[in-house]
Amino acid sequence: MAKYNKIEVLTAMKNTGMVPVFYHADLETAKQVVKACYEGGVRAFEFTNRGDFAQEVFGELVKFANKELPGMILGVGSIVDPATAALYIQSGANFVVGPLFNPEIAKVCNRRLIPYTPGCGSVSEIGFAQECGCDLCKVFPGDVLGTAFIKGLKAPLPWSQLMVTGGVKPTRENLEGWFKAGVMCVGMGSNLFPKEVIAAKEWSKITALCKDALSIIETVRK
Repeated sequence: MAKYNKIEVLTAMKNTGMVPVFYHADLETAKQVVKACYEGGVRAFEFTNRGDFAQEVFGELVKFANKELPGMILGVGSIVDPATAALYIQSGANFVVGPLFNPEIAKVCNRRLIPYTPGCGSVSEIGFAQECGCDLCKVFPGDVLGTAFIKGLKAPLPWSQLMVTGGVKPTRENLEGWFKAGVMCVGMGSNLFPKEVIAAKEWSKITALCKDALSIIETVRK
């Protein structure tokens, strides 16, 4: 069962402005990455459903965060069907993210008052998702759609709360572009977790990357 309610989850995403997106099959590696992000100021973290037995790693990760990292909100990403969403919700997911919009997932999440952030690539998709109770929609893939899509969408739908994922980088130029266009937050994956850093277990470098990215976000939102 989710530890944090919908308002707490969305507030954490909005306040920090960044949700790291990460997957690793090894539980200890995943724990260290989540801890490093937490120490860097992150308070909402997306663990993606990318490999066999990912749900087992996630379940243990939730237990670890609840015990060791107060205030860290864990959710699951890459969810494309309602059965998988239900599985992760039962494992403690506080939010559900997907690369596409599936209204059946919205039903499962709404029943438990858990935020569902679907991946949308058009104005119509975002409109349909909002009709199904999706408070926050994911613009994906961000590097294909670009900042102009955000600006264009926000003109007729100014109430839209958007998270962009795909092509987000921890640089001032990149982050400023997205936030000036009107996103509520960004999802950031590989650029926060260089393969060589993970392999060398240099967790302090991940903490530093998170701190730098959050500092830039705070600056460009002023």
